[in-house]
Amino acid sequence: MPGGLVALLDDVSIIARTASASVDDIAAAAGRAGSKTAGVVIDDAAVTPSYVTGLSPARELPIIWNITKGSLKNKLLILLPGALLLSEFLPQAIVFILMLGGAYLSYEGAEKVIEKLGGEKHGKTVDDVIEDPAAFEKQRTSGAIRTDLILSAEIMAITLNEVAAEDLITRAGVLAIVGVAVTVFVYGAVGLIVKMDDIGLHLKKEGGSNASRKFGQMLLSAMPKLLIALSFIGTIAMLWVGGGIILHGLAEIGIAGPEHWVEGIEHGVSAIAGGLFGWLTFAGFSAITGLLLGGVIFFVLHKIFGLGHETGAGH
Repeated sequence: MPGGLVALLDDVSIIARTASASVDDIAAAAGRAGSKTAGVVIDDAAVTPSYVTGLSPARELPIIWNITKGSLKNKLLILLPGALLLSEFLPQAIVFILMLGGAYLSYEGAEKVIEKLGGEKHGKTVDDVIEDPAAFEKQRTSGAIRTDLILSAEIMAITLNEVAAEDLITRAGVLAIVGVAVTVFVYGAVGLIVKMDDIGLHLKKEGGSNASRKFGQMLLSAMPKLLIALSFIGTIAMLWVGGGIILHGLAEIGIAGPEHWVEGIEHGVSAIAGGLFGWLTFAGFSAITGLLLGGVIFFVLHKIFGLGHETGAGH
């Protein structure tokens, strides 16, 4: 079932029953639809800091701003019109696009797990020697925007699926609101993350009090741990959301057995241990589904076809 960290199990019909063409209902629908994209958003925020690793600190925020502008163009000028045309003339294709995105998220998550377990790393790394900083920066920015296009497409597809039953104005409004809100949230958070060590260093050296200097040292110490935590959470989120999308998509096209089996286990756990543990059970099986599917895709692409995986920066 396509969903985010909190609303993974929400019924899609809630949106259809409550949304209308009014501004208030568009905002309400956007809030619900936006929550469904949380897993993809976390992955986006976890991946993006890698694109400024190894570059001058003075260029970090300008690069993030350039990526932000590219992300807005991706969502508002390319994906939003495409999504509206799709929903008007070929709505039955939405589930297959979602499943394609779910497969991609599963593959990305599985690839990271395989790399963590000692498998071969694919794509460029941040350890490459930078001979031409301007060209390298341009390459990194272009790579980030390309990756953003893929993640943004999944965000917009999930959002569109939540409001597919609404009229054109509501769909357009929700897609625009979610697109802008997600972009501002992700890249605002990324800006804070990549500058946290600079803030910490400044407070450590220039802090007017002992408490300020200690806080600065705490920020410096926390930065590596935060990046590791983001990477871990992003991987889990990708497998969770990707697998959930696949399970729900299969049910939508008439193969309901896998999702019903997992839902049966979820209901059994809920009856014994409560709804929270039931929800976690569904999420866990969704992640396992994503990991298995992603592992198969990884094997086919890398072991059979010998393809590399490059997204513009190391993950």
